[in-house]
Amino acid sequence: MNRRKFLDAALKTVSAASCAPVFTNTLSALAPQNPTSATSRNANAPRPQLAITMDDPRLNLEANLRWPDANSRILRALDSRNVRAALFVCGMRVDEADGAKLLSAWDQAGHQICNHSYSHMNYCSTRTGYSDFAVDFLKNEKIIAPYHNKTLLFRYPFLKEGDTADKRDRFRTLLKESSYRVGHVTIDASDWYVNQRMADRLIKEPKFNINPYRDYLIAHLLDRAAFYRQLAMDVLGRDIRHTLLIHYNTLNALVLPEVMAAFETAGWQWIDASLAFQDEAFRLQPKTLPAGESLVWALASETGRFKDRLRYPGEDDVYEEPKMKALGL
Repeated sequence: MNRRKFLDAALKTVSAASCAPVFTNTLSALAPQNPTSATSRNANAPRPQLAITMDDPRLNLEANLRWPDANSRILRALDSRNVRAALFVCGMRVDEADGAKLLSAWDQAGHQICNHSYSHMNYCSTRTGYSDFAVDFLKNEKIIAPYHNKTLLFRYPFLKEGDTADKRDRFRTLLKESSYRVGHVTIDASDWYVNQRMADRLIKEPKFNINPYRDYLIAHLLDRAAFYRQLAMDVLGRDIRHTLLIHYNTLNALVLPEVMAAFETAGWQWIDASLAFQDEAFRLQPKTLPAGESLVWALASETGRFKDRLRYPGEDDVYEEPKMKALGL
């Protein structure tokens, strides 16, 4: 199996592809569950705003995609819209010389460099105590410290903020004492799982066309964006600036321009992550247990009024697996 040859062909295909909207059977099958949004009801309503926040930059990617290629592709996609993202760095994935090169490219392009812990531990696990989690958070400081655009935002791995009130509140206190804020996600998704299934498919079928995975990813992200936007408006009574969670992986590196174009066609406006995080909603601290998930999910859960619309965890592979299998993906 020559995955390198397949990847070269895929790169050429994506480079030549138009960023026009993708209307396929996959997209139709996965259309947003709440199509009657405030925007569709009022054509003159302001466009909803969102920023890209990307987790887990890494030196080792799937399908033999080299990190310099992935880096340049993602950065070009962001630059094409003249927007600046927030990059949440997990130290263990970039703690070598090439990792500094990867992060420097983002820093020089003006993107925020943020803390995502060193070891990516699950803080809702009973095996992860406060002390170990705090040490791991501080250990990652040395990874992001050299960069001009280091930003004091912390994103919990897996969006898990503690399984007990004591763990939740002690770490929140540490963040405050360290002048950090939480780099909350408002639009959560499972892009990582779509990428994982694509990578597994390429191992078995190196020449498989990745377009169905691209289409599924776009439909999935638009669906989740519609869901969390409506939920935010129902909970807070207004539109907020949103932060979309996606990961540094092969699929996003290949199709991010098309993802961004699809959101624009759906009526969304891309903004800088720094502007999104200025929304007052990001200063709220839900007191749910277990703590975490999307900020919008947690705020909705805290009210006790949306149990019929919430699932736990908010997003996971178990929700996407049957849908992808049904589509042969």
